Amino acid sequence: MTAQTRGNPVAGAVVLITGGARGMGELYARRAIAARARAVVLWDVDEAAVHHTAALLSASGVDVRAYCVDISRLDEIRTAAQRVRADVGAPDIVINNAGIVRGVPFWQHDPERDIEATMRVNTLAAMWLTREFLPDMMADTARAKRILNIASAAGTLANPNMSVYAASKWAMIGWSDSLRLELRRDGYRHIAVTTFCPSYISTGMFEGARGPLFTPIMKPDAATAAAWRGMRRGTPFVLRPWTVKLAMALRGILPTRAWDFVADRVFNVYSSMDAFTGRPAPEPPTR
Repeated sequence: MTAQTRGNPVAGAVVLITGGARGMGELYARRAIAARARAVVLWDVDEAAVHHTAALLSASGVDVRAYCVDISRLDEIRTAAQRVRADVGAPDIVINNAGIVRGVPFWQHDPERDIEATMRVNTLAAMWLTREFLPDMMADTARAKRILNIASAAGTLANPNMSVYAASKWAMIGWSDSLRLELRRDGYRHIAVTTFCPSYISTGMFEGARGPLFTPIMKPDAATAAAWRGMRRGTPFVLRPWTVKLAMALRGILPTRAWDFVADRVFNVYSSMDAFTGRPAPEPPTR
C-alpha cells in the first residue's frame, strides 16, 4: 500500500453506500467526494430519489452512479454487484448504511412485513453485500480497504418497543466484529472493519423518540463525521455519544434487576420509544 492510501484510504477509491439516496447515506457520499474518491456508488430502493441524488452529486466532477436495488433480496444484490464491477470496478470501501425500524411491542409486529423485513434489510443485506465483494477486497492488497457497518446503540442494550430492531442490530454487531477478527487473524490487514453504534439521530427514522438522560438526539452531520473518522482510521468500534459506552459498562456490572431500575427510572432508556412515530418506509419497487 502507498503512503497515500494508508493516510487517506478514500482517495482514488470506489465507495459503495447503501441507503444512499438521502439522509446519512447522502452525507457519506458527500464526504467521499470531498475526500477525492474515484467513484461513488449509491444503492437505494427509491429509484427516483437515488437518481436525483446522483445527478446532484455528479456536479462535483466525481463519477457518481445510482442503482435501484432492493437489498432485502439476495438476487438483486448479486445482479447489482455485477453491474458495479462492470461499470466502475469492485468497491474499495463498503458502507452498509441502509436500515428500517418498526417501534411497537413484539406481539404487534407482522411476521413478514416487520420481522422478516427488518432482519433482511438491517442484518442479512449487510452480510450478503459484504460477502459478495469481500473476495475482491481480499485479493487486492495494493490499497487499503474499509467496511463501515452502521449498527446502533440499540444493539448493545435491550429496550421496550425495539425488540426486532434491537435483535437486528445485536446480530449486526456480533457479525461485524467477528468479521474484523477473522480478517486480522488470517492476515488480511489491509481490510479494516468499523462498527458504528450511535444513539438516536434526527434523520426522521426515529421521529418521536426521546434521548435518555444526558443523551441528546444526535445531528446527522455529527454522527456521520464520527463514523467517517473511525472508518478512515480503521477504528474497530465507534460509539456515540459517550453515554452509550457508559450504559454498556453499567449493564455489564449491575445485576439485571438493578440495571432495569437504573435504565428505567434514572436514565429513562426504557421509555425513550414511548412516543415514537417514525416515518413510513419506502415501498419496494415493482418488478
